[in-house]
Amino acid sequence: MKKILFITIFSVLVLQPVYSKHQHLEKEYQRHWCNSRGGQLEYKLPDETRVDCLLPDMAVEFDFANKWAECIGQALYYGQITNRTPACVLIMENPQKDIRYLDRLKCAVSDCKNIQNFKVFTIIPEQVYTKPKINNQ
Repeated sequence: MKKILFITIFSVLVLQPVYSKHQHLEKEYQRHWCNSRGGQLEYKLPDETRVDCLLPDMAVEFDFANKWAECIGQALYYGQITNRTPACVLIMENPQKDIRYLDRLKCAVSDCKNIQNFKVFTIIPEQVYTKPKINNQ
């Protein structure tokens, strides 16, 4: 009985997180994408928040696809504070499933006059360790 209990607890605490992890850390996607464009990673703002990637013309926020709405909010704020165009890079680890989140993001920013210059990009796991390829959406 103790052995079964141990295996159950071990499975829940140790093995379960393995299945819920992402293919790469968000920071790896940020580093790859930002460095390939000559941007500044983790640019610190006066209020102690950090822009994931600051480019001369854009303030870029990264998020996994299911966090598309958070990406919009942070990008808008960072764009306002830095006087740059807000941008989101959605990390799409399962493009067939994640396309719905990209569609939602595009829909949310498409008709808003205040954010007509909002930029949207995507990145997939295969791009992290390969030669950079710009994917403007």
